[in-house]
Amino acid sequence: MTFSARRPTDHGLEIAAPAAMGPVPRAPRVMLYSHDTYGLGHLRRSRALAQAITAADPTASALIVTGSPVAGRFTFSERVDHIRLPGVTKRRDGSYEAQALGMDIDETTSLRAALIRATAENFRPDVLIVDKEPTGFRGEMIDTLDLLKAGGTTHVVLGLRDVLDEPDVLQAEWDRKNALEAVEGYYDEIWVYGAHSVYDPTEGLDLSPRMRARTCWTGYLRRDLTTVDTPPEQPYLLVTAGGGGDGEMLIDQVISAYEAAPDLSPRALIVYGPFLDATTRTKFGERIEMLDGRVQAVGFESQIETLIAGASGIICMGGYNTFCEVLSFDKRAVIVPRTVPRLEQYIRASRAEKLGLIRMLDERRDGLTTGAMIEAIRALPTQKRPSEVMPDRLLDGLDRVTERMADVLGNRASAAQG
Repeated sequence: MTFSARRPTDHGLEIAAPAAMGPVPRAPRVMLYSHDTYGLGHLRRSRALAQAITAADPTASALIVTGSPVAGRFTFSERVDHIRLPGVTKRRDGSYEAQALGMDIDETTSLRAALIRATAENFRPDVLIVDKEPTGFRGEMIDTLDLLKAGGTTHVVLGLRDVLDEPDVLQAEWDRKNALEAVEGYYDEIWVYGAHSVYDPTEGLDLSPRMRARTCWTGYLRRDLTTVDTPPEQPYLLVTAGGGGDGEMLIDQVISAYEAAPDLSPRALIVYGPFLDATTRTKFGERIEMLDGRVQAVGFESQIETLIAGASGIICMGGYNTFCEVLSFDKRAVIVPRTVPRLEQYIRASRAEKLGLIRMLDERRDGLTTGAMIEAIRALPTQKRPSEVMPDRLLDGLDRVTERMADVLGNRASAAQG
């Protein structure tokens, strides 16, 4: 693959639109790419961004291109739609396989790449936001990035969550994927959905001064506090393992805590997530049946915000979206972060614990034992709420994104008229 230098642009984040614009103005179009080979995090982040962008600009539309197998189970607001790419599954050894089409992984990647390119060619986005992976899954975004670069009419943004991985591990991964070269060659700016004072996900990456100057720290992405339904009967403790594919240990710990401590309260409501193994779910269900209603479980909840809003506390893993929801709904929380295949959740949880925002169960410090979980649940009511210690503007991410989007689109409209 080859990369060439981007067109000359202004310094800083006020980046002028290219002159090569069509003469006929039209409503803004935003395309969001979310590779989603595992879990729900990328899709849920892209959905939050798309809905905030279209709410802020009633003329704009947003199209999410995602590999999530459960994308159709989510609701999308007006002027937001999605295209689902053929799914892939990550094996235990780190390799990938196609989910359903009887094609090998190379054929599936080629099909996905062609669908992404065709979408961009026909949708003709004014702005493309790529979530986390600069070149896409196995390089599937390269053809589309080449297309948009040649056209010169699309503003291309790389969106990064607050933590990616340890600097050395991330650098090796980006070297392997030619990601840094792609960032420098294709992208107009970087949006980090976090706070520099909490963590710098680009630490250790050899970004040029130009891209450093074009990195915008948005703050965390606040989740909607207004469109929640009536929660279940209270009080209850919400236990969520995100997508559920790696949540077996957390759920087992919570069930074990209620089995060992008959007086433990309030009742626990577990959301398994859509990717928890069916056999494991059945075994958990048999144990829960023996707890006389003190623990309940559901498989998947697309409107998780309602359950969070009504909960007296949260026991969860440390994914980005769940962390944003804990802060947004101002909930006392215990985070049990995963540490494989990457330390992203552990880094986020340890930084948040130092700020007093949450409590973390650290495998090395506390031990992932039934006793440690019982003690953490009992101590939840005495924890401070995030709002009592939260730094100013920590949750301003969506506001900052919509402001930047207005600047970008405004510059482009001015250039088209000029």
